[in-house]
Amino acid sequence: MESNAIPLSGISPGPLDRAVDVLFALAAADGPRSLAELARTLELPKSTIHRLLAQLERRELVIREAGTHRLGPACARLGRAAEAHDPLVSAARLIVEETSRALGETLFLVTARGGELVVVHKHEGTGFLRAAPSIGSTVPAHASAAGRLYLAYAPHALAKPRGRLVSYTDRTPTDRAELDARIEAARERGWDENVGEWVEGLAVVGAAIRTRDGVLQAVLTLALAEPRYQALGGPTVATRLTDAAARIADRIEGRKP
Repeated sequence: MESNAIPLSGISPGPLDRAVDVLFALAAADGPRSLAELARTLELPKSTIHRLLAQLERRELVIREAGTHRLGPACARLGRAAEAHDPLVSAARLIVEETSRALGETLFLVTARGGELVVVHKHEGTGFLRAAPSIGSTVPAHASAAGRLYLAYAPHALAKPRGRLVSYTDRTPTDRAELDARIEAARERGWDENVGEWVEGLAVVGAAIRTRDGVLQAVLTLALAEPRYQALGGPTVATRLTDAAARIADRIEGRKP
């Protein structure tokens, strides 16, 4: 397992850095982790991890259960506070929720943060994908609708890919020429679709949220089961999503209440 912590080039990590690394490692894990597992993941002595965990437990940032550790309720409180104070989320929240309820499916707001694509808001529908991804999850650029829209309109906002493109499924575009063609199509339409390219059976439509100056602020995405996507009319769903994205752009610029 890899930590999502950001390396501090040329700076020796201190206790605060290591504590943050522990939190990121727990956030990236698919379940609770033991002290030994965290020590292996972060390549630190068990005694160091034990001390950091004890400090994080005191502030309810980490919870210990049956010899394992997971993120605590204080992390959730911090996440909710960060979301509540995010101007992008504030502008988009009502429209995201309204569109999600109308379609009965889960909508996500994805934007670039620190060179990565991050889910910053979601509203769960009643369909197949109510549980995931979660707020704070990262999204692969080449294998997602949101990613290709960012590669089309704001490639500078993403870290440059290194090496071969990861193949998540047999539909993932891993050929650079094919990916370039998909990016160009996304640029021309203002939306993109990802059907089984990141997760088998998952369909995602993304619509660019661009202000009048052409700056990409975020991508509004609809995630649903592939059969449900086809039942809703496939790409025609994009029309509903692009309308919602335009309304969010209006709110970001203060043109609509």
